[in-house]
Amino acid sequence: MAPSGFILLDKAAGETSFKALFPLKRVFCTKRVGHAGTLDLRASGLIIAATGRATRLLPYVEAKDKCYTFRLHLGYETDTLEWDGDVAEQGAALTVSRAAIDAVLPQFTGDIDQVPPRYCAVKIDGRRASDWAERGKDFEMKPRRIHIESLKVVGEGGITEGCSGKEFATFDIECVCSKGTYVRALGRDIARALGTCGCVSQIRRHRIGKVSVESAVRGEDLTREHLKSVEQVLDFPVVKLDADQMAVIRKGNWIPWREPVEGAERQQGRGDDCERLVFAADASGNVLSVCRYEPGRICPKIYLGEDE
Repeated sequence: MAPSGFILLDKAAGETSFKALFPLKRVFCTKRVGHAGTLDLRASGLIIAATGRATRLLPYVEAKDKCYTFRLHLGYETDTLEWDGDVAEQGAALTVSRAAIDAVLPQFTGDIDQVPPRYCAVKIDGRRASDWAERGKDFEMKPRRIHIESLKVVGEGGITEGCSGKEFATFDIECVCSKGTYVRALGRDIARALGTCGCVSQIRRHRIGKVSVESAVRGEDLTREHLKSVEQVLDFPVVKLDADQMAVIRKGNWIPWREPVEGAERQQGRGDDCERLVFAADASGNVLSVCRYEPGRICPKIYLGEDE
């Protein structure tokens, strides 16, 4: 049986998120792999992948907030909203100061509605929007509610090779946001708020939840030693169970639990359907299950250990 756990990958620009998983299949000799949070083909940075039963935890990873940086090109917009796409609109030259962009960024923080790019994986009539866009089909992208925790300018005046339109200013921006946010669409909307048009380049994902890309490995350098345990990636509290308690959990039954669980209490009212989740570990500290904590009991949810 292939080992279960997480792998932190640093995806290169120009590589698909799907192709980034190929080294996992080779190194861990399994087809049971998956990842949380697809990155655009031209984007780089952190992908959290999983093998074995840990793949069942990927929705909890994907729900975590994410940190990106990107370069905003002001002056033209492309069909893909990337710097080298086909130019859809060329704007007149304007002077946009650092103060001007700092002034509009607060419009895009908090809960906002965002219209995804036409070139994206959102399904329209059973097919990806990008497939319809490539065929020239006329369709409407509906807005989706997202959350932007923070936006800030971290640089300006950078030069990117291969721009297909004429830019008059560039700004490097850092964004902390929720699942479902399209950085390309965010760049488009910031440019429009400034009275012009824009596109982006150099999208890079630096963090998912508490995990940073600095801890990641390139696919060609991956070894079995890079496998992370589930508790190294997800910050659920850990409760230790004795053999009898673990046997009950393994059979799908709940166990009484009278002590409060620090950390699980704070999850109430947040995402994951307001569940309060904990890792259940055996006496040796090996995490074998994800459980739901309720006052007075612990209920099994996802078993992670090996079959008996």
